[in-house]
Amino acid sequence: MNNFLDLLNEKIFIFDGAMGTFLQSLDLTIDDWGGPNFENCSENLLYTRPDAIEKVHTSFLEVGCDVIETNSFGGGEVVLAEFGIAEKTYDVNFKAAELAKRIANDFSTKDKPRFVAGSIGPGTKLPTLGHITYPALKDAYREQVRGLFDGGVDLMMVETCQDLLQTKAALAAIFELFEKEKVKLPVIASVTIEVFGTMLNG
Repeated sequence: MNNFLDLLNEKIFIFDGAMGTFLQSLDLTIDDWGGPNFENCSENLLYTRPDAIEKVHTSFLEVGCDVIETNSFGGGEVVLAEFGIAEKTYDVNFKAAELAKRIANDFSTKDKPRFVAGSIGPGTKLPTLGHITYPALKDAYREQVRGLFDGGVDLMMVETCQDLLQTKAALAAIFELFEKEKVKLPVIASVTIEVFGTMLNG
């Protein structure tokens, strides 16, 4: 049972910190990343060094975080295509969710349940700037959303949005899945604000 929203009325949730920054501190080798073509593709570590991802999740849970985010910030089809693994989009996100959920369950207690947020990053192509069309971007989010959902996340988190059309595309893919599955999960969207108080695109 997903009681995240019920508990939100009673307490302040503490989320984990930056996955990428933590991974960089581990001094992973090129071989750890899966070769030079995958350097800094943290999602590929789900195949080559899942223990590193587990270490990050565990570290945050050990210090009391209530919510951990899946290792899928760059797990959208658009970004994975740049590493030549677009066809792994569903599997990457499923693995990320399944791993995080397993570890969160190990730490969950009746008095302090732990939750997993499905991390969905902004990607590298923004529709407002003409990098990609809105329909194509929404389609590209579908496999990521499906993988996270099937992997068992408790909520969806669209992170560091820079473009309202990009945000809309991600949310549309999420809510289309919810409608199809006749289920609803909590959804959080966060935006990146520039020094002048606007998003990247104004």
